[in-house]
Amino acid sequence: MKNDLKKYTDSGIEIKPVYSQTDCKQNLEQPGEFPFTRGIQKDMYRGKLWTMRQYAGFSTAEESNKRYHYLLSQGVNGLSVAFDLPTQIGYDSDHPLAEGEVGKVGVAIDSLEDMKTLFKGIPLENVSTSMTINATGFILLAFYVAMAKQQGADLQKISGTIQNDILKEYAARGTYIYPPKPSLRIVTDIFEWCSQELPKWNTISISGYHIREAGSTAVQEIAFTLSNGKAYVKAAQKKGLDINVFGKRLSFFFNAHNNLFEEIAKFRAARKLWATIMKDLGATDPKATMLRFHTQTGGSTLTAQQPLNNISRVTIQTLAAVLGGTQSLHTNGYDEALSLPSEEAAKIALRTQQIIAFETGVADCSDPLAGSYFIESLTTEIEMEALKLIEKIDALGGSVNAIETGFMQNEIAHSAYEYQKKIETGEKIIVGLNKFQTQEEVSQGSPTIKDEIRNIQIEKILTLKKHRDNDKVSKLLSQLSEKAKTEENLMPYVIEAVENNCTLGEISDALRKVFGEYK
Repeated sequence: MKNDLKKYTDSGIEIKPVYSQTDCKQNLEQPGEFPFTRGIQKDMYRGKLWTMRQYAGFSTAEESNKRYHYLLSQGVNGLSVAFDLPTQIGYDSDHPLAEGEVGKVGVAIDSLEDMKTLFKGIPLENVSTSMTINATGFILLAFYVAMAKQQGADLQKISGTIQNDILKEYAARGTYIYPPKPSLRIVTDIFEWCSQELPKWNTISISGYHIREAGSTAVQEIAFTLSNGKAYVKAAQKKGLDINVFGKRLSFFFNAHNNLFEEIAKFRAARKLWATIMKDLGATDPKATMLRFHTQTGGSTLTAQQPLNNISRVTIQTLAAVLGGTQSLHTNGYDEALSLPSEEAAKIALRTQQIIAFETGVADCSDPLAGSYFIESLTTEIEMEALKLIEKIDALGGSVNAIETGFMQNEIAHSAYEYQKKIETGEKIIVGLNKFQTQEEVSQGSPTIKDEIRNIQIEKILTLKKHRDNDKVSKLLSQLSEKAKTEENLMPYVIEAVENNCTLGEISDALRKVFGEYK
């Protein structure tokens, strides 16, 4: 049993009462220099602030479009789209399994027409769009590309990110459709197609966020995420793709929690580890070894009790992300433990970023905590502990094998159990939850999504199918199924299908026939 007088980070790393020069190695490289521990740009935020994104999407495309216009008017410079569960797992809104879920955790997108409505009045060349979508990511990207072409936008200028990280779905989240191998094939098809047609698009956002939300520690978050990254790189190399080309378009997505110094050190350690991994895999272009990442503040850290306390939590997490060198950031609304964020909560979340950017001075200096004996020591400790886990996964044959044998899932479940146990015993204090409690009424002032949304979406689908060329749709879906049996890149055929009004569910089913479903 750990001595009560000792202190530990949330990953179980012991913290000394005081640190000195003997506790840390001297990092000689400057920001912008390999292995990028201190940041990927020399000037960091003096040159350009991080992209301020707000994750939004609910109900119908029409309702979400209104929220996007509002956010853009308030100073957001990047949109981040949340999709509902049926969209995430490849079912149209009229599918029996979609009942009760349409528009609930994000926006319902069944067709190109929905996508056009979602971005109505938003010129795609002028905004960076991030889409949190995995199993059906290739279809949503096809919708986006088809819409951009209809807008007359130059695909060479379109920028954004598609999450497209299917491996963490098997380990932590569950919104997969196909087995791992065909899923990896789709991921690398996207890499290949975008490198030629959509050069400014980040083709994957390798996600530690959901791994952390499932209960992992900070160390496990970066170890499992970087191991998944290795699997994607190796799959792309096996396909014959150039690591120095596709490596520049890889991005990551991390969580920020409340243990300020551990989170800052985690981001610094992750950059160093990834740069070394990419170099070992053959990358020679420094830009292909840079770990670029988006951060979202920790949803699992928000409490329904005393929800205004969450503003303080989000502020601390924002500081951790910025001091750790994030490239873009989403801040959660204080009422998200209750339901979808209210407009007031979304505005405060955005203002939190803006106050830190423009009022605190933390963006004026690159890697301002460099040289701190504590930060440098903690960065090294996290790096070493994460490396041990990465080596374990390598010994198991890589991420796919580690997931298929349940290694990652078991490690995450164990950490989640231990953390919850500490909260229940009071060893871990959560203000307002297990200490400093007050009697209060739980407010439900946030937006709620009505079940009638499904009827609206079904009506749209019926209208679409009535007016499209259904013979051509059948031919294109058959063609897609046949191409899935070959090694040909699927993206051109998916884009052709969406341009001719095939729905998301129909395209998903065309591939289900060939790839099957993962159980």
